[in-house]
Amino acid sequence: MASKGEAAVSGAVSRVGRYRWVIVGLLFAATAINYVDRQMIAVLKPDLSKELGWSETDYANIVFYFQAAYAIGYLAFGKIVDAIGARFGYAIAVVIWTIAHVAHGGVHSVMQFTLARFGLGIGESGNFPAGVKTVADWFPAKERAFAVGLFNAGSNVGAILTPLLIWAMVPAFGWRMTFVITGVFGIVWLIAWLAIFRDKPADHPKVGATELAYITQDPADPEVKVKNLWGKLLRTRETWAFALGKFFIDPIWWFYLFWLPSWLGKEYGLNLTSWDTPTAAIALGAIYLISDVGSIAGGWLSGKLMSTGMSVNKARKLTMLISACFVLPVVFTTFYGNLWISVFVVGVAAAAHQSFSATLYTIPSDTVPRFAVGSVIGIGGTVGAVGGMVFSKYAGYVLDVIGSYAPLFIVAGAAYFLALLSIHLLSPRLERADVA
Repeated sequence: MASKGEAAVSGAVSRVGRYRWVIVGLLFAATAINYVDRQMIAVLKPDLSKELGWSETDYANIVFYFQAAYAIGYLAFGKIVDAIGARFGYAIAVVIWTIAHVAHGGVHSVMQFTLARFGLGIGESGNFPAGVKTVADWFPAKERAFAVGLFNAGSNVGAILTPLLIWAMVPAFGWRMTFVITGVFGIVWLIAWLAIFRDKPADHPKVGATELAYITQDPADPEVKVKNLWGKLLRTRETWAFALGKFFIDPIWWFYLFWLPSWLGKEYGLNLTSWDTPTAAIALGAIYLISDVGSIAGGWLSGKLMSTGMSVNKARKLTMLISACFVLPVVFTTFYGNLWISVFVVGVAAAAHQSFSATLYTIPSDTVPRFAVGSVIGIGGTVGAVGGMVFSKYAGYVLDVIGSYAPLFIVAGAAYFLALLSIHLLSPRLERADVA
């Protein structure tokens, strides 16, 4: 005879509410704002380089220090969201990054710009620890990859919106005032987040009994405080499976964000300063529009495979393998010689990255208790940012000395196979780790 709990879950499948998707909508909006604020430097690079006299190495160093701050902040916010919850942890992050973003409008030297970017990196690092923690608390395991994929798609929407916002605002207000005006987005989101979100679905008046039963259908994790949690996590193979995956793939996304606009300008003569034709905006927007498909599809695929009876381990890793294969054509990007072929290939590679990344982000919630998810995300994000710092130095050297993007695209093609190999070697079965 079925228990009352089993009956509730069964009923929830057919009558379950959908308020958890409103929460994903908030995460999506925050991620889009995060990437507008982050991406503006890449799109404005021609103007800023001319006005402030940057070399490729200067630009790489600015990116490097943003990533250094991101690495530091990821560790801090992983611990913060585990300690005080995503509601106030996310709010702290948004306040910090919005202040730093607005401060960009008042800088007058490379050093001042670097300091503003450092502050931005600290704040923006809280986005994914808080977002993934929220998904772990608000979704059952079978929906988490899809939910992460949906809110992660906000990064691509932000990247699409950035050139459009700059095209609309910079001619009218100048680049300095554009930083100030776009800072309003973070303030509006913060008000909505604090008004709508609660850390526990059970505490939210909009979540009914059936939806709550659906959300909590997985075996409950012990809600305990663990002494020396980070020490235990750092000795856990599953932590390093996630962290090394991030080390290999995060630098590639940084590359797309911070160097793709200048590559399009150099390779195909697109005017990314005056935007006197729509071609540059269409090309850049198309890449990120294509990548949105990957973010959602990757999250959907692993959940679909699980629904057919495939194990979590096989579903996650098969999705990542398929994603890695779709990246491979990007290795030959500099040889295509046609703008739209290059846009399509890079767009597919960016989509495959987002598919891989959305799946990778579910590994902490698959392998550690909920009370440790934020900390594992923080550790992994820090390791990924360190990988980005290494790649930024490498990119600055290659572009100043060799002057070709080919070596960078070759690294981009290989990174995902190295990431998947490291994940599989460290966690062959994606088993639950005992960190209590």
